[in-house]
Amino acid sequence: MKFSEIDASLLSTIANITEVPSGAVNIRKDGQPLIRMSSPNITINPKQDKPGIDVIVKPGTKGESVHIPVIVTKAGLQDLVYNTFEIGEDADVTIIAGCGIHNDSHQNSGHDGIHEFIIKPGARVRYVEKHYGAGSGSGKRVLNPTTIVRMGRGSYAEMELVQIRGVDDTYRKTMGYMEDKAYLKIVERLLTHNEQKAQSEIEINIEGQDASAQILSRSVAQDSSYQVFKAAMIGKAACTGHVECDSIIMGNAIIKAIPSLVAENSEAVLTHEAAIGKIAGEQLIKLMSLGLTETEAINTIIEGFLR
Repeated sequence: MKFSEIDASLLSTIANITEVPSGAVNIRKDGQPLIRMSSPNITINPKQDKPGIDVIVKPGTKGESVHIPVIVTKAGLQDLVYNTFEIGEDADVTIIAGCGIHNDSHQNSGHDGIHEFIIKPGARVRYVEKHYGAGSGSGKRVLNPTTIVRMGRGSYAEMELVQIRGVDDTYRKTMGYMEDKAYLKIVERLLTHNEQKAQSEIEINIEGQDASAQILSRSVAQDSSYQVFKAAMIGKAACTGHVECDSIIMGNAIIKAIPSLVAENSEAVLTHEAAIGKIAGEQLIKLMSLGLTETEAINTIIEGFLR
């Protein structure tokens, strides 16, 4: 299948797709399935009661990937989708998601994705979600993702949540619930510019013995953009948890970082670090001495910071 120029640009940016990938695939465009394929070990079924899909990974599946990107190109569309992922025991898979909006209109376009992960005992998941906005219209590009992660005993999940550029408004909500010896790492990378607004709320409930979680956030706020980051680590058993947020602020931007630790067990060990600051002058001088312009030096620093 050949994608249009706009579709191809969005899919390449959010999911590194230049052609239809092999394996299990679900590409959604403007509220409708564009491509849907299952594989022998991974089944993708449409939900019967609401928009969305159920992705079921067989126990023991190893080394397979699932691609589920969403693109929005229709002016004024407010897309809503509910996706459920059931990862069977001892499976090990990568899930590539993300949403790209191209808006050349004066009307707002948006996508709300509600994702629930049910990760069975011993399973391992790597999840990558990238958000991106493009187009010359004055209408906003709005993305509001909700992610709920339920982790069985001894399971492992690493989630990379990225906002690349061009998203005018976003409210991101992530919830985690962990059983014994589970491990969860959430890495969030966020860039805002112009008048954009972004709010991220993450809450991890460590309910099992010897479970461990990390929340790592890096963000850059440029121009007159506004960011709020709230992260709560709640230890309900003998466990470990760490929250770290590091931000670069530029221009007239505003950043609020609100880490929270709640220990409900005397054996819970919870820590946090938070820092907000501007780009160091010596970094700029060093790069400019190598022949980069000031703008090129700033972009290089930001790219490295958000990598």
